[in-house]
Amino acid sequence: MIRKMMELDLKQVQHVARKSWHDTYEGIIPREVQDQFLDQAYSDENMRRRLEHGGVWVAEADGVVTGFANFSPVNRDGQAVLAAIYLLPESQGHGIGTKLLNAGLEGLTGLRQLYVEVEKDNQKGLKFYEARGFEVVEEYDDEFAGHILKTLKMVKKV
Repeated sequence: MIRKMMELDLKQVQHVARKSWHDTYEGIIPREVQDQFLDQAYSDENMRRRLEHGGVWVAEADGVVTGFANFSPVNRDGQAVLAAIYLLPESQGHGIGTKLLNAGLEGLTGLRQLYVEVEKDNQKGLKFYEARGFEVVEEYDDEFAGHILKTLKMVKKV
């Protein structure tokens, strides 16, 4: 089931983010850098802020959150950002990410372009976005907690 995130989902979403990050970025981003980012970005305070903005959809199976997608509000130019889309490793490859992406695309009124940033070495993520019609529009070095990442900015026109 894909639905909007509720307050009772916050801890499970934090768990999905941590487990997904550790699986995806092992060997790409040092674990201590990952944990530092996750502790800040997915703090209780930041999770409540995400809930208030309403742009988070979760995938749920048997009462357990198995993935989520976080979208920014649509700006005046019809643009929004997919800030995060993460699935538990065992839930990947079953179409859940596509369903989460589609929920956001359908739920964002006035959307014309959806942007996402992906680490160039994150081949799973890059292939996912390319297969769903995203195109690379920019490549740049991104300083991430003292660690330099090769980042790709991608866009999907709706």
